Amino acid sequence: MTAIESTAAVTAAAIALFAWNRLPVVIVATGAALALWATGVVTLDQALAGFGDRAVIFIASLFIVSAALERTGVTAWAGQLLIAKAGDTRTRLLIIIMTASGLLSALISGGGAVAALMPVVVMAAIRLHQSPAQLLMPLAFAAHAGSNVLLTGAPKNILVSEALEDAGLQGFAFAEFALVGLPLLAGTMALILLLGRHLLPEQSGARLPADFSRHAETLVEHYGLRDGVFRLRVRTTSPWVGKAPAELDLAGPRLSLIAVQAGASGLPLRAPTLSEGDYLLVRGDAEAVATLAADMHLALRDDEAENGLFNRRSGLAEVVIPPRSALIGSAMFPGMVTESGDLVVLAVQRAGVDLDPAEVLQAGDTVLLEGTWKALDLHLDDPDVLVVNSPELVRRQAVPMGAGAGIALAVLGGFVVLLATGIVPPAVAGLIAAGLLILAGTVTVEQSYRAINWTTVILVGAMMPLSTAMVQSGAAQLVADHLVALTGGNGPVVFLTGLFVLTAGLGQIMSNTATTMLVIPIAMAAAEGLGVSPRPILMSLCVAGAASFLTPIATATNMMVMGPGGYSFNSYWKLGAPLMLWFFVVAVFYVPLVWRF
Repeated sequence: MTAIESTAAVTAAAIALFAWNRLPVVIVATGAALALWATGVVTLDQALAGFGDRAVIFIASLFIVSAALERTGVTAWAGQLLIAKAGDTRTRLLIIIMTASGLLSALISGGGAVAALMPVVVMAAIRLHQSPAQLLMPLAFAAHAGSNVLLTGAPKNILVSEALEDAGLQGFAFAEFALVGLPLLAGTMALILLLGRHLLPEQSGARLPADFSRHAETLVEHYGLRDGVFRLRVRTTSPWVGKAPAELDLAGPRLSLIAVQAGASGLPLRAPTLSEGDYLLVRGDAEAVATLAADMHLALRDDEAENGLFNRRSGLAEVVIPPRSALIGSAMFPGMVTESGDLVVLAVQRAGVDLDPAEVLQAGDTVLLEGTWKALDLHLDDPDVLVVNSPELVRRQAVPMGAGAGIALAVLGGFVVLLATGIVPPAVAGLIAAGLLILAGTVTVEQSYRAINWTTVILVGAMMPLSTAMVQSGAAQLVADHLVALTGGNGPVVFLTGLFVLTAGLGQIMSNTATTMLVIPIAMAAAEGLGVSPRPILMSLCVAGAASFLTPIATATNMMVMGPGGYSFNSYWKLGAPLMLWFFVVAVFYVPLVWRF
């Protein structure tokens, strides 16, 4: 078997296995790389070289930046702001959702944008009484279009730009993609607004997630904390400075002191006396608390008055005592500090009724705890308690623009500047951004590992040898010669038509990144055969690679919205077909007007 035949067999097998969708894509991609080595088409170094490629490093760093924005509540803040602007009209909501998805995907990739915005969109659907099925597919499809706005929008953008550089030409500039990406996004939004209501399912059969945006109010009502819990900061002029917590007299039956917290850490006070900047956690009605704050020179911020239990530093967690817990038989009462010294008990209930302080815990009792978000995450990973709602998930919805948000935004701004100016290569810019976020503590090393979509990273690295094999074996030149023979005689526009059909067709059954990697050598060889510039051909290829609308397996973004949107396999092609036609028009007829042959 010749090298071309071996490459063709491996390529066909990989495409068939991708379409079969029964094996993990990383197994298929890695198997293809090993098969090319086993058949002698590529060397072992070439088979493994993709895992160290600069594009792979850059893609991995994008996941870390995206995770930092999501963990610090930046995306939640942006989403809530968009919901507030949307009002209660479907058209306005769709415009805002698709604009946000398109622009965010240009910065942090379509998968990152959809992952960040999908919870917000589902919450918007719940609060505004809209069907998620009418919103989530437009979210994903707008991300497809938005991925062509900037270099960072998708791995395929980086791949086509590097293909030009490898050929000794100038790669596409950071914002050059916007010349085609913005018209794509605008047309996509227009078609969805015109046709979406009729072509998308009216109702979703999916189970919707919980809405944690008003979680504090829910817990206050459930645990009978109707009087409210307020956090008061001790001012320098307060007469309580220097006093022990036991000496504090709140002077009122409508007030009770729950805990005293250190100002620096937010943890229960371990010092013997109060200092300026420490906090008092007080339960009572608003009028009595306001009087106390005025008399004792205590500061009460407006945001804490409205929601003193949830802020950037601390929050609440509800836990259940499971059977065989070591806590069964122990006493627990409001105001006590847990054994770790980091959490305060606000309420203890059994079957919805407050537990008498003299009683001991039993299986099934519920406990409401207050503490810093870090302490809640750390100490509730304990087999002796079952967490009702993950503090991390609650924080991301209930506390937008949380701790570290400013750092994340600053790093993102610097990252975009580095990419836009080209001072350093994209991979270096990505590593710098990810490193700064880790050094600043915005994300930990472990969180960074978990944030990276290793399937995508391994897929890109493992598919690169197939691209190498197509060039090295002559298969790319052979396919290009046939494609040029069939279409080239009628001009490059007809060739672009064939290229679009090939690329978009493959993109419905396999990753658009993998598809782009397969077709790039074909496109470069065809450009040489036609005697034209490869720039319009590669940009057209990039547009075709984004036209993955017909099946849920086409892209990760399509798969991500399938469950929450309650879509079936056949839900995609109805709206996807007219959008693919629009992408075809742009790729074949518009692109050559901007990038001349």
